Amino acid sequence: MKRVKINKGMIGLVYKNNVYKQVLTEGKYWLKFGESINMFDLTKKFVTNDNIDILLQDESLKNKLQIIDILDNEIVIKYNKGILEGILNTGVHIYWKSELNEFSFQKIDLTDTEEITSVDKNIISKSVFNYYVRMFDVSSYEKALLFVKGKTKRTLDAGKYYFWKNETDIEIEKVDLRKTQMEVSGQEILTKDKTQIRVNFYAQYKVTNIEKAIVENKNYDKQLYVLIQLVLREYIGALTLDELLENKKDVADKVAEKILKKALNLGVQIFDAGIKDIILSGEIKDIMNKVLIAQKQAQANVITRREETASTRSLLNTAKIMEQNEMLLKLKEMEFVEKIADKIGEVSINGNTAISEQLKTIFVKS
Repeated sequence: MKRVKINKGMIGLVYKNNVYKQVLTEGKYWLKFGESINMFDLTKKFVTNDNIDILLQDESLKNKLQIIDILDNEIVIKYNKGILEGILNTGVHIYWKSELNEFSFQKIDLTDTEEITSVDKNIISKSVFNYYVRMFDVSSYEKALLFVKGKTKRTLDAGKYYFWKNETDIEIEKVDLRKTQMEVSGQEILTKDKTQIRVNFYAQYKVTNIEKAIVENKNYDKQLYVLIQLVLREYIGALTLDELLENKKDVADKVAEKILKKALNLGVQIFDAGIKDIILSGEIKDIMNKVLIAQKQAQANVITRREETASTRSLLNTAKIMEQNEMLLKLKEMEFVEKIADKIGEVSINGNTAISEQLKTIFVKS
């Protein structure tokens, strides 16, 4: 006989001639002739080379074991004292029931196509789940549509979404909800009077109906670009160059109004739009410059003639006043004498006549 001791936290399986006989818990025991014992740690997984079905025929042993049978397309999340310890895959996993461990197990069906809510996101985001989980991240300025097997499931707001990896096709399509500016540059358009011009147009927009933008329309942004092109050609083509240049702001407003109504069918709202530039060809520029020069020259001639007429009229009025007032005429003569004197260096007096008399004969009428 042989004396054996099973310490706390251990358990023993007794075999006789290599055939399982019984299970022994903590304590001291005598082994009979031909008996042997295998010791197991209660805090560890139970692993044996014996046929598990035969062992489980012993109800005493079976009651001390926790058996986790995992099928295909299943996993089991193992916790120890509420802390994630690992993931168990397909197969039979056996652990000891003991007060020394606090194992808990959560079985997961990987064929589930719904968003994962049964596992905390702080746990599911750990790297150990990377093989089993697909994650979609929707930023704060985005919205997304969830598609399952190609069908629209629901709208996703900002956040992180986790789904089990399986054969089901699950994907999302995101849309940026921020205001975006679209530039429609260098559009060559023929005006009503057959003038070739190039127009640079802009539009500020944002997606307001994600289902219309993604589900009902393909490439909504490209469709919006073509829509702006067509509206520009339709409206500007009905105007002459002069009408376009004179009413640029009004034209831009009317084009934007037309775009706004049609853009709603794309799930898009237009907030602002306008013509940035109207570019003329070189020949048209030269003609416009010549016209401008001629117009400015004509305006200058009109102003010159107007000033000359005003000046002549002023002189005529002054002459009439002087004709009626002899004293005013004398004052005007003295004003001219003063101006002349300013320009004369010296005055020569000849003869014996007094200076005052000689000046009198020059400036005073006889």
